[in-house]
Amino acid sequence: LNSGKYGHTVKQYSPSGKLMQILGTPGNAGSSLIPLQFDQPAEIFVEESGDIYVVDGDGGMNNRLLKLSNDYKEIWLAGTNGTGIGQFKIPHSVTVDPFGRVWVADRDNKRIQVFDKVTGEWLGSWSSCFSEDGPYSVRFTANYKYLIVAQLNINRLAILAAPPVGSIGDCVMVNTVQLADETKPHLVDVDMKSGAVYVAEIGAQQVQKYIPL
Repeated sequence: LNSGKYGHTVKQYSPSGKLMQILGTPGNAGSSLIPLQFDQPAEIFVEESGDIYVVDGDGGMNNRLLKLSNDYKEIWLAGTNGTGIGQFKIPHSVTVDPFGRVWVADRDNKRIQVFDKVTGEWLGSWSSCFSEDGPYSVRFTANYKYLIVAQLNINRLAILAAPPVGSIGDCVMVNTVQLADETKPHLVDVDMKSGAVYVAEIGAQQVQKYIPL
């Protein structure tokens, strides 16, 4: 959650909507020094193991990627504010592939950066696909063959080839889906059972669902 008296927190709810856990101090922005003191966290991704990845820094002091265990202990922390390798300017979305790699949409640096899931080590980055607009959201298709990336300012979904195990290489854009003007696709998620893609659009104030053909 972002700023305000309840902001700067990550909250866990039960399936019935009961609040189970609050990480961070509501209303207190982080200083980048304390792991669980967030500053406008943008997104989380939870693995089947229960491990949690948080991109923290939708504006503000923190610009980092945090991995937590399922009991909310820090496993590793990557990133500071900047443009260098492993640094972020508004890390906005995070996802994990089956090969032990963590993919982060580094929005204002107009690139995706990739890290080792176990160690937090930097593995590579992609920038050539994002010269027109940075990546706002990143998710894998259900077969893990492609990455779907939302580009808000150009109202577009980019479909990129997911690299196999080994070198990240550079990005290859396979296809694009041009959305209507001013839809502003902000976040994407994928139903890993059906393959359906959901796009949350803050311009159109709606969610669109796309199904594989």
